[in-house]
Amino acid sequence: MVQLIVGNKGKGKTKCLLDKVNTEVKNILGDICYLDKSTQHMYELNNKIRLIDVSSYSVENTDQFLGFVAGIISQDHDLQQMYFDGFLDIAHLRGKDITPAIRKLESYSKTFNVDFVLSVSMDEVDLPEAVKPLIAISL
Repeated sequence: MVQLIVGNKGKGKTKCLLDKVNTEVKNILGDICYLDKSTQHMYELNNKIRLIDVSSYSVENTDQFLGFVAGIISQDHDLQQMYFDGFLDIAHLRGKDITPAIRKLESYSKTFNVDFVLSVSMDEVDLPEAVKPLIAISL
């Protein structure tokens, strides 16, 4: 499953994402991974959640980002959920069509039984029609 938390910058998407991940860690048996563009939120996350600062790795485009995600999935067979804060930035999708990347994440989700929750800095009306059914929260 892929879920989107959408809204323009400054609307509170990160707070929603942090609340959701910190609630979910109490309810699932598997591992959770939180990808961000910095370690700024390290102390806001439960210590059972693995925080990965994507900017520390040489991820320079969307294909490399999707390969990076696949690599994380491949090394942790207990991985149940992944959260992406600032998805457009960490996946290098700002100003681009996000549909192909979302479809790839849906494929990963079905194949490897990993759920994805993404914060997307776009207003709901600006999203491609194909991904609108995935919106969980619109701010």
